[in-house]
Amino acid sequence: MKRIFILSFLIFLSLFSFAQNESFLKWNVVYDKIGNQLYQITATTEIPQGWHVYGDNPKIEGLSNIKIITDFENDSLINQLSFNKPALNLKDALFDNQIVNIYTGSLQLKQQVKISGTVPNSISGTIEAFLAKDNDFKQDAYLFQVKLDGGIVASDNQIKIASIDVNHPLSDCGDKSTKNNSLLITFFLGFLGGLLALLTPCVFPMIPVTVSFFTKRSNNKKKAIKNGLLYGFFIFIIYMAASLPFHILGNVQPEIFNQISTNAWVNIVFFIVFVVFAISFFGFFEITLPSGIASSADSKSGLGSIGGIFFMALTLAIVSFSCTGPILGTLLVGTAGGGAWQLTSGLAGFGLALALPFGLFAIFPGWLQTLPKSGGWLGTVKKVLAFAELALALKFLSNADLVMHWGILKREIFFAIWIIISAALTLYLFGIIRFSEDRKGMKIPMLRKVFAIITLCFTLYLIPGVSNSKYANLKWVSGFPPPLSNSIYGKENVKGKGLEANVINDYKKALQLAKAQNKPLLIDFTGWACVNCRKMEENVWSQQDVFDYIKENFILVSLYVDDKERLPVEKRFTYNTKQGSKEIVTIGDQWATFETENFQKQSQPLYVVIDTSERLLTNPVGYTPDVQKYLDWLRCGKATFDSEK
Repeated sequence: MKRIFILSFLIFLSLFSFAQNESFLKWNVVYDKIGNQLYQITATTEIPQGWHVYGDNPKIEGLSNIKIITDFENDSLINQLSFNKPALNLKDALFDNQIVNIYTGSLQLKQQVKISGTVPNSISGTIEAFLAKDNDFKQDAYLFQVKLDGGIVASDNQIKIASIDVNHPLSDCGDKSTKNNSLLITFFLGFLGGLLALLTPCVFPMIPVTVSFFTKRSNNKKKAIKNGLLYGFFIFIIYMAASLPFHILGNVQPEIFNQISTNAWVNIVFFIVFVVFAISFFGFFEITLPSGIASSADSKSGLGSIGGIFFMALTLAIVSFSCTGPILGTLLVGTAGGGAWQLTSGLAGFGLALALPFGLFAIFPGWLQTLPKSGGWLGTVKKVLAFAELALALKFLSNADLVMHWGILKREIFFAIWIIISAALTLYLFGIIRFSEDRKGMKIPMLRKVFAIITLCFTLYLIPGVSNSKYANLKWVSGFPPPLSNSIYGKENVKGKGLEANVINDYKKALQLAKAQNKPLLIDFTGWACVNCRKMEENVWSQQDVFDYIKENFILVSLYVDDKERLPVEKRFTYNTKQGSKEIVTIGDQWATFETENFQKQSQPLYVVIDTSERLLTNPVGYTPDVQKYLDWLRCGKATFDSEK
């Protein structure tokens, strides 16, 4: 289980590697048309001196033949992969001296592929192979893209709006910046996460131990204060530094964070990881980083210098991972869509909250006497976190379900599972559900009873969420469950639903309708996995004044930037941006690029008002929970439209 964290990290590394297309083998790939919608793939490479590529070895566990995998969903491989020469036999020490088939030197592969329906302009894919040299063994993946003879060439003029001038709207109302203090909010949420981490069994007992170490080992109080502050500063820096790789990722592609946070398989992995974390918090096993990492850091923490204090801080970060990991994971995925700076802001808040006690208690060591003693209450905190992790895990599964349109986790099913989790937490806090360290008949502290009553009330609050009534819109938790329109009762049967159930999801069609009805166009850049988008729909759009005003005065188009449904072949194309070319393959690719190119934003929600000539009427606005402020912005856009007629 200690590999869970490493697995999650490798997923992000693989995404980065994908963007960079680093490959050991370099292949020349050609598609030749040999019949009606029939093509032959020819791939040629030169295997480096001393290396060999493994061929077909079905009896060797973990090995497979070289594979050509295409990304186009309407093609099929119709014959076996063929090679330009026979394989060599090798008695391989890496596989217990079994005889394996290998290739060396020049290698050419041929594969026939049949394409059904419309032939695309180009096809991308991957050539996968296993290689070895002496005791060095690696898996290699080469990404390729080739043009197809006779393929459909789609136009990219559906992305850029020539008349949009984002810096000079016709009216100055709205926000010139759509960040809405999001960095400050993220910092505050990270700070709360850090305070929560302080109460876990991995961190809380370390406070008096570490502070006492500084006070006893220092020659005077001044030096003890200096060392304690330095220790806290290094904790802060270590957590902030964890966000640096994501700034590099952001330079690769501006939308990489949205792609990470809404990728179905990444969300499924996090769902599994958080369930595993929850089981660990329940006490069934312990998750730690590999002991060698902690031992290496700990061995350098006694240097008696600034470097030694740094490694003490690093040791704390490592050994406390089993408790801080789930909180950090939540922060990582929750801020991924907002970019690297949001993640840095959240980690800065988390690190500051974790560092503060060590600095403060070093300055005021007498305060240590006021700390509660470590005991059973820390175990209770850990169990509560376990239930919370289960509830949060469901959000990741819901994200994957929504962006892929699987329809597995409807809104009412989501709430039903949350009700079960919340009810179980209530029973635990009342002492009815017990774990191995809980004694039968033990006295329940008053504070725990208070929290039990709160969770009981929360459980009762969730119950209308499974119903088909006007009370199903639970505003306190809006954004976390699937939208109201994603219901087991059907989109048309949900009472009290907001505008999101009736909007248009195609920009061109919405623009045509706006021209026909002579109304301004309200563009809603949203996402299936966007929490703040759901909050706006369920808390702001649902207000009668806002609902009526939008319905009567605007054509509303919602463009989902994370929709993974593939576009028809004839609408796919390669779009050239300032950062390089990108493939427009899915609906989300199209609308995310549309937002970036025309409005220089990658965040959601983003609301834009344009006229029928596609001119920007107001400054776009982002998440605006103030109903009156949002309504005033809408009225300004409508007034500007009327004045320009």
